[in-house]
Amino acid sequence: MDYKDTVKIMIGHGLIKKQKVDFSHIEALLLRAQKDIVAAKANLKIDEEVTYNYAYLAMLRCGRSIVFMKGYRSVDGQQHKTIDPFLPVSKIEAENALKTAEEFVKIVLKLVQKENPQLRFNFNK
Repeated sequence: MDYKDTVKIMIGHGLIKKQKVDFSHIEALLLRAQKDIVAAKANLKIDEEVTYNYAYLAMLRCGRSIVFMKGYRSVDGQQHKTIDPFLPVSKIEAENALKTAEEFVKIVLKLVQKENPQLRFNFNK
């Protein structure tokens, strides 16, 4: 199944709908994703679950930015599924989630920059 087929299915199931591309919204999501990574790193020694959750949020925001960049937005109200809060997260799981999130954020930043080369991220906000 290719990208176009996936989009048709998602529209058909009422999961996404068309939306005008707004790079300021995309930039805001990516800025927040960067802050999520900082928060995840800062909490690794204190609370593995916080690190895991912030790493997850960074990836979620990046995923949303890609969907926006392609001219769609989520409409089902369930952009993600929550994990069971009673299941402990190990330090290794938290570290792996953080590493994956950092790599994913870098990839998405490159994709967005490629899509709009004039966009200059201002992450010092």
